[in-house]
Amino acid sequence: MTGLPDDPVLRALGPWLGRSDRGVLLAVSGGPDSSALMHAAAALGASVQVATVDHGLRPDSGPEAEGVGRAARALGLPHAILAWAGPKPGAGLQDAARTARYRLLTAHAEAIGAGLVLTGHTQDDQAETVLMRLAAGSGPAGLAGMRAERALAPGITLGRPFLALPKATLTAWCETRGIPHVRDPANADPRFARARLRAAWAALEREGLNPARLARLAERAARDDDALRGAAEQAFAAALLPAKNTDGAALRLDGAVLAALPEATALRCLDAALVRAGAAPRRLERLESLVLGALLPALRRREPIRRTLAGILVAADAAGTVSLAPAPPRRPRSADRTMD
Repeated sequence: MTGLPDDPVLRALGPWLGRSDRGVLLAVSGGPDSSALMHAAAALGASVQVATVDHGLRPDSGPEAEGVGRAARALGLPHAILAWAGPKPGAGLQDAARTARYRLLTAHAEAIGAGLVLTGHTQDDQAETVLMRLAAGSGPAGLAGMRAERALAPGITLGRPFLALPKATLTAWCETRGIPHVRDPANADPRFARARLRAAWAALEREGLNPARLARLAERAARDDDALRGAAEQAFAAALLPAKNTDGAALRLDGAVLAALPEATALRCLDAALVRAGAAPRRLERLESLVLGALLPALRRREPIRRTLAGILVAADAAGTVSLAPAPPRRPRSADRTMD
């Protein structure tokens, strides 16, 4: 690959293109980041396929997706348009669109036999994600932001080769090569939190809070998160007790092991237990309230306790055994009590 070391875009993408023997699918919206992804893959002579998700949220989304298709075919790359059909939610639209996007990309990757899906997310996208999660009060797992790779489905990996590159680098790469690209007006729509944060960047950067520093925070949080995850897995294995069919518990843990753990590890250990027991998604604040505010103090005092979180009944007996089982359904309130 002649010239690869001198081109940051090709250098970032190159190592990803030979990683999957099942094929590579590029997610290309038509913006500068994903357009750079597609053209860089073609410049490297990669055999890839391209898909554009049409969310159907703007009149121009269909023609824009068709434009990506024409550009892909001009490069000799197969292209598919994946439409998000059905009604759209009135609230949480961007989260729903993101979920639909990855669902459609995963299904298409499975259909064409691709083992790797690549997106054009940049350092700026990472910084915005970290800032949004910081505002939401996330812990290390949230502040780790987007990972460079993660599993989408068994045998299918999502990769973000440009996560360390500023968006300006990719925009300039397209402009110097005359590569056309579109701009999504939603990126500046003040209805959306991400767009409001973009409008505040100038003020934040004057205080030193720039995308590079936030991306560095994500790297450090990811490093700590990985260490905590490993410690929690070991603690969970040490605390797990044989199941008792007679009490109907989904699983049982040794409370003495839990009580001796550092709080951060105990939180992760109980969270892993909740996942294994089939818990619904839960907020960190509620997990902290259960584990730090109730369960660990009760275990250290050898007092029984019963709490419910995310559809799971968490109980500890006086002997220090913690059990997790689906919470029983709540009794309907009688008509006369509902009128009190």
